[in-house]
Amino acid sequence: MQASPEILVRGSGCVARSLALALGAQGLRVALLDLGAGSRRGAAEDDVRSYALNSGAIALLRELRVWDSLPADAVTPVYDMEVHGDASGRLGFSAWQQGVSELACIVDAGALEEQLAQALRFAPHVQTVGKPVAAPLTAICEGRDSAGRAERGVRFESLAQGQRAIAARLVCSEPHQGVARQWFRSPDVLALLPTSRPQAGASLSLVWSLPEARAAELLALDDAAFEAALREATGLELKLASRRMSWPLQLARAEPLLGPGWVLLGDAAHVIHPLAGQGLNLGLADVAVLARVIRERESWRGLGDERLLRRYARERLAATWAMGELTDGLLRLFASDSAPLRELRNRGLALLDAAPPLKRWLTRQATGT
Repeated sequence: MQASPEILVRGSGCVARSLALALGAQGLRVALLDLGAGSRRGAAEDDVRSYALNSGAIALLRELRVWDSLPADAVTPVYDMEVHGDASGRLGFSAWQQGVSELACIVDAGALEEQLAQALRFAPHVQTVGKPVAAPLTAICEGRDSAGRAERGVRFESLAQGQRAIAARLVCSEPHQGVARQWFRSPDVLALLPTSRPQAGASLSLVWSLPEARAAELLALDDAAFEAALREATGLELKLASRRMSWPLQLARAEPLLGPGWVLLGDAAHVIHPLAGQGLNLGLADVAVLARVIRERESWRGLGDERLLRRYARERLAATWAMGELTDGLLRLFASDSAPLRELRNRGLALLDAAPPLKRWLTRQATGT
């Protein structure tokens, strides 16, 4: 990069890399501050996480010429979803009934990050830097523990939810047939997402959210005992095919989202519970909106202009607030062990399952259509 950068993007994950690619594609000179680049070599193969991406996120990645370059076994479509309560309540979603090709696509996290890194190697307007550099605009996409956010004195109101997520790759004794399953039971939420790695047609990605004490107990179990706990929870014969990862869960929002010459995106701006699988979708929507706002700016307006950045913040505020409140509300509803509330929520699932218009609305919110 022979001239000074116009935008500094701080971050090492999918949101930061996607933003750097999107802005570089506009011909803007972008410096990407990726402090984790050297430490992640070989980490992709060891990453057990998966992302559930909606149509909006997929459209952005396709525009960045990343989506169609992903390995075939790194992407698995979800055609149906089953939601189970902690009693007889059940809710089902079908792509065919909703008139869409798939409800979502489950993407291998390591493969997506590697493909984004590969695309950056061929982005002529993006340069990776090892320390902060001066630029008219700094976009902070460093995640929930963002140093750039802290340096600017931004409030990050975090509500610790007293839960921890456990993630792993599993192999099921029967084909998954593109069906995602989720169990809401007091006090945990368990999701099984269809994947193609390590075994096509039978692999599942586990995300199990539990109270801290119970999560610690499960993490201390050997593989056979952990598989027995999974069998008791799901009724399925499942075998571990990876190590187990875990992280604490929280609901958090930054205030403000911007200032003179800087703006927050992704988990640096908002963190939600993974029960709806919308975290990366929100972050990539941040990228799409900010890139569009910058592309459509007046020719005389600077990149760090607060009025320009407020256009981005106004458009994203409602969507991120609503998803955060929805996921937190669902978690609290299904975490209660009250017998009357348990009966009410399971009846609610059955009633919702019999209400096609409301199911279509929920599907549109989740799929981004």
